[in-house]
Amino acid sequence: MTSAEQLKEEFQIEGITETSVLRYFETLNAGEFEATAALFAEDGVMRPPFESDIVGTHAIAAYLKQECQNIKAYPNTGIAEASENATIQVQVTGKAQTSWCSVNVLWLFILNQQRQISYTKIKLLASPQELLSLRREN
Repeated sequence: MTSAEQLKEEFQIEGITETSVLRYFETLNAGEFEATAALFAEDGVMRPPFESDIVGTHAIAAYLKQECQNIKAYPNTGIAEASENATIQVQVTGKAQTSWCSVNVLWLFILNQQRQISYTKIKLLASPQELLSLRREN
């Protein structure tokens, strides 16, 4: 079995065939944060929940190493749409699991003409009450 076949088998996201999006989830879940960051354009932007924009592959890799050690993403379905300026917008829904909670998530990706991630926003799909109940006790 080729690595592409393994990738498709492990990360079949209904409606999504973009390799960079599939690799994002594969590398993130494997803890290969340098590889995840390498999927972004050099000036790519990541917008995690409750954070400001993280710009550039080095900053994204550092953020992922610090904040995502015990997070697993479980993408479920998605849609991809081409835009007039040759970028592709991809939306994926699923769940994120940490050692202390599970929450529904929407990932929004914008891919540039080279199919690199130029922007991603990670949005938690929970009510304010649910989010408050997720806070860790200090």
